[in-house]
Amino acid sequence: MNTSLFFLAAVAAVAADKIPDFVVPGKCPVVDEKSLFDEQIPNHPKYAGVWYEIALTNNPYQLLKQCVRNEYSFDGNKFIAKSTGINADGNLMKRNGQILPMPLGDPHLSRRLRRILDRSLCHPRHGLRELLVCIYSCTEYNFGYYSDFSFIFSRSPSLSDQYLRRCEAAFRKSASTSLVSRRQSR
Repeated sequence: MNTSLFFLAAVAAVAADKIPDFVVPGKCPVVDEKSLFDEQIPNHPKYAGVWYEIALTNNPYQLLKQCVRNEYSFDGNKFIAKSTGINADGNLMKRNGQILPMPLGDPHLSRRLRRILDRSLCHPRHGLRELLVCIYSCTEYNFGYYSDFSFIFSRSPSLSDQYLRRCEAAFRKSASTSLVSRRQSR
């Protein structure tokens, strides 16, 4: 019996070394996802256009690290996404793809992006009106673990602190990680 207990402890220790740091013990906040999603469907056309990523939480899936510009067009069902920004190597990267409803009717949108590498420089545009979107995403895994990610997007490459604080306050209520500010370079 001690041998099997030791074996299970050894397996658990090895498995613990492989859990990424953004996966933490606990559960996602309880939200009426269907009602929230249904409430947002009429607003989908309003999200079309250019959005700049102002801040986000630590996200290993986010390949664009600086000067991130997203352009979305909406066809009535899905978004066509074109994103540009500087990657970790200092090169301009482009990502194109779609953001569309989940195929089995789950109340979520799914991203399908591909990446294109370019060595140009990033030049954000100025003068767009200041609007913001606070995005929170949470995924639960087996054995009581979850990961969550937060993003702040604005219609302009910079965002006044009062608007940034609104999103941060909303995220503090549910997010497990803190935002990493990513102000756009001018």
